Amino acid sequence: MLKMAVTKLPSDVEAALRTAYENEDDPTAKTQLSAILSNLEIAATGIPMCQDTGVIIYYVKVGTKFPYIDAIQEALISATRKATEQIPLRPNAVHPFKGVNSNDNTGEKIPWINWEIVPGDSLEMTVFPKGGGSENVSIVGMLKPGAGLAGVKKLIVDNAMKYMGEACSPNIIGVGIGGGADISIKIAKQQLLRPLGDSHPEPEVSKLEKDLLDALNATGIGPMGLGGKTTVLAVKIGYAMRHPASLPVGVAVQCWAARRSTAVISKDLKVRYLTHPGGK
Repeated sequence: MLKMAVTKLPSDVEAALRTAYENEDDPTAKTQLSAILSNLEIAATGIPMCQDTGVIIYYVKVGTKFPYIDAIQEALISATRKATEQIPLRPNAVHPFKGVNSNDNTGEKIPWINWEIVPGDSLEMTVFPKGGGSENVSIVGMLKPGAGLAGVKKLIVDNAMKYMGEACSPNIIGVGIGGGADISIKIAKQQLLRPLGDSHPEPEVSKLEKDLLDALNATGIGPMGLGGKTTVLAVKIGYAMRHPASLPVGVAVQCWAARRSTAVISKDLKVRYLTHPGGK
């Protein structure tokens, strides 16, 4: 799954990039998108699509009756080490105090595993290699409740105008509203796993997703910040109930290389690949 994630984008992301190329009429922007698409063709031969293969994150939905729950964590750590050597992945796990690289993408709390316990006897897992450039411009804003949705929109657009394509646009923007500082950014990052073609089931949230998509693309920042129609491919929003005195907003930014791979593992260890059917 790690190899699939870093060498081939999910079909929805690739399709969105191709659509952006077809719709673009700015010569510089079209050149940037053409380079991205050429890069994808090269990566499909088995080479990581970006030299920054990210910090390795896993989202794990494990059924209460899955028979191997206590083996999952060690298996994921072992797989990360194996993938780092064999694909290879760039070693991206650095000790924050000593500045020493572990050289195998593992270490204290890395790979990071997001756990969710669900009914059933299977395991659904998403591999999410998150690059540093887009992570560096992700933010949490603690707004006053009176700022309302207008304040939320301003925070997100102002952030995009500040980094101006430094996160390797066209980007995908995940937004988490409510909960608390930590909850909002967790929700925001989880939105980056959603298919690009979906929309939030609640009309008010879906409208805000579209409004922000239109607003961000109207900035003209464009691919790689060099101008053009497509600054973002999608905006995805989730929320949690908030404290009456707080309006936390998490903004998780993803680069064009929106890498993820999802599979379901049955109790008898049969694997069904969802984002990369056939395991390719």
